[in-house]
Amino acid sequence: MSGEARRGPRASRLVVLLPLAVFAALAALFLAQLMSGRDQSAIPSALIGQPAPATALPPLDGTGLPGIDGTDFAGRVTVVNVWASWCVPCRDEHPHLMQLAGDPRFTLAGLNYKDKPGNARRFLGELGNPFAAIGVDASGRAGIDWGVYGVPETFVVGRDGKIAWKHVGPFDDRSVREELLPQVEKALRGG
Repeated sequence: MSGEARRGPRASRLVVLLPLAVFAALAALFLAQLMSGRDQSAIPSALIGQPAPATALPPLDGTGLPGIDGTDFAGRVTVVNVWASWCVPCRDEHPHLMQLAGDPRFTLAGLNYKDKPGNARRFLGELGNPFAAIGVDASGRAGIDWGVYGVPETFVVGRDGKIAWKHVGPFDDRSVREELLPQVEKALRGG
């Protein structure tokens, strides 16, 4: 009986220590990921190197701009920005898009995601319209085709009509200078 009594406390200690050991192992794994230096905003896209979705999106009424048709991308470099008026980070990155709009080497197109047309027009009226074309994705279906995780997101589409690069999140001075523009340059060179 004394042998059985000894196994009882040892087994109960194991029941207490096993979850603690599992927790410590998971915490170490998460810490290793955080300390790895990997860019957490870089979400791989299965669409890189694939043709841009050929979804035809209607224009945003009242802007006088065309909508987006994925078949129009071939032959030129296009930067497609997914945005919405309800998106606070979109407001933060908008001045950068306004500066990019002045670059004649590429076309800047906007994919207005799950937004109300009146709100989208007010957003552009207040902050300016950097886009040469705006396609309206009221249902979010085109966003699914593009592999959108959330807004804002930006894609570089090469002259071959294929998605060359994807950025998740808003742009700031550094990300425009060190990430977007080098990717545009690469697409312009045909790489």
